[in-house]
Amino acid sequence: MDAAIEAHAVGRLYPGEGGPVGLRELTLHTPPGRVVALLGHNGAGKTTAIRGLATLLRFDRGQARVAGFDVRTQAHEVRRRIALVGQAAAVDEQLTATQNLVLFGRLRGLTRTAAGRRAAELVEQVGLTGSAHRPVRGFSGGMRRRLDVAVSMIVRPAVMFVDEPTTGLDPAARRGLWATLRGLVAEGTTVLLTTQYLEEADALADHIVLLAHGEVVAEGTADQLKGRLGRPLIELRLATDEDAARALPALTALDPTAELADGGRLATLQAPHPDALLDAVRALARVGVSPAEATLRKPSLDEVVLSLTATHTDRKAGIP
Repeated sequence: MDAAIEAHAVGRLYPGEGGPVGLRELTLHTPPGRVVALLGHNGAGKTTAIRGLATLLRFDRGQARVAGFDVRTQAHEVRRRIALVGQAAAVDEQLTATQNLVLFGRLRGLTRTAAGRRAAELVEQVGLTGSAHRPVRGFSGGMRRRLDVAVSMIVRPAVMFVDEPTTGLDPAARRGLWATLRGLVAEGTTVLLTTQYLEEADALADHIVLLAHGEVVAEGTADQLKGRLGRPLIELRLATDEDAARALPALTALDPTAELADGGRLATLQAPHPDALLDAVRALARVGVSPAEATLRKPSLDEVVLSLTATHTDRKAGIP
């Protein structure tokens, strides 16, 4: 396949109190074996996109093909080749992890022997070997999500849709699930995930699509999106309020956009050239200030999303 997921101007809108809501327009071209993240606020259109591509609803505009088949006219063929991990667990809490996997294997047409063999492979693959014979009702949130992913892998999908996979999980459980998804992609599966966690998109995605109010605001790799905000940033942690008061005039002489944040003790300014950090430290030294920490970094994905989303919102509201 040239593209595991191909969508041209698809959308689906619903009546809302302030006007239509949902997905206004989305275009994607995703090669096989990649991870694409749909990133955006609640109501940005992420779940509508997932449900439409997974044939759970019909787009009211545009065309899309998943695993080589049209989502509208060949929905049955699409469903045979995809898996969907939704926001709610889809397993039986009274059964063990292995029993759940065998059950779903049988429902997918495997013999009892083949289903048992595949269940054993999957509990090991998602790190549940030690809990394979425990009832799911005693599982943590992270364990349930890994079991959800394992169920979707009974028959290895060409494309997996994962809707906000780590909502409510602690950091360790989130990273465990990330490892599971990376393993799946390494075997050739394409993953389209939705998330509100910027760290998640940064860590997992080959390509990020930022949605706001149902529209694509920006897309690209994490580094490409960070580059949208321009130059690297200098951060200078100051020890006292007095240091901060003396530091700001010296730094604004270097960069008029320099500002203080984090209670007034973290100075941030742009780095237009490789020696900018050294220049900033020297400028502070001339006014008798020595920073407690000095860092040169790229803009974060958080800053990119806040900036691009705010710009899009202002444009829709007619604010120059």
